[in-house]
Amino acid sequence: MATIVEFTIPAEEFALSRTLLELPEMVFQIDRVVAHDTDHLMPFVWASNGDFEGLTSVLEDDPTVTEVDHLMSLEDQRFYRMEWTDEAQLVGNMVIEQGGTVQQATAFDDRWHLRVFFPERNHISAAYEHAENNGLQFDVTRIYDMSNIQQARFGLTEEQFEVLRMAVEHGYFDIPRQIPQEQLAEKLNISHQAVSERLRRAIKGLAENAVCTEGGETSPTGNECKIS
Repeated sequence: MATIVEFTIPAEEFALSRTLLELPEMVFQIDRVVAHDTDHLMPFVWASNGDFEGLTSVLEDDPTVTEVDHLMSLEDQRFYRMEWTDEAQLVGNMVIEQGGTVQQATAFDDRWHLRVFFPERNHISAAYEHAENNGLQFDVTRIYDMSNIQQARFGLTEEQFEVLRMAVEHGYFDIPRQIPQEQLAEKLNISHQAVSERLRRAIKGLAENAVCTEGGETSPTGNECKIS
């Protein structure tokens, strides 16, 4: 079964370790990765949440970076195209060899936090074995199968997702509202208080997901957000 895995890896075993050491407040998020050839991956990276003065020079001096191009500057972000050393590409190769797709890759606090889609669950074990064989600290934090894909995508529990789905289907968020919480509770066969709490937590989770995606990043546990 197709599976989504969230894991972390120390920056010193992947990429931008010196940059993160010199600029500890900075957050880096991979926008996309282009395969220059079968063995060469070229990431496009957003930088945020720190002092941009001298950032390009720091990146150029980072031993994991062989080439860096500053492509764009926004008020609170910088956009780069990079080329990384062979050692830094081990993680990317590990994912690609198992048919995986990186959905999210963010670096902060000396670690990379990745969310990867694998077409088969047994590919996770193969990726973990690849990491061990190359001396990488591959720490899995969460695993979702396709039956929980929406919860995984938005960081919701199964109960929160179900309440939210029913609320949308029955017009709870319509103007004017089509169903009160009491009737929603009856349809779900749970208490009015449970509906209220799950809705608040679901909406809070969606709001944090949107805010963090736009201006910061959630931790793999979903409990922290670094806002730029």
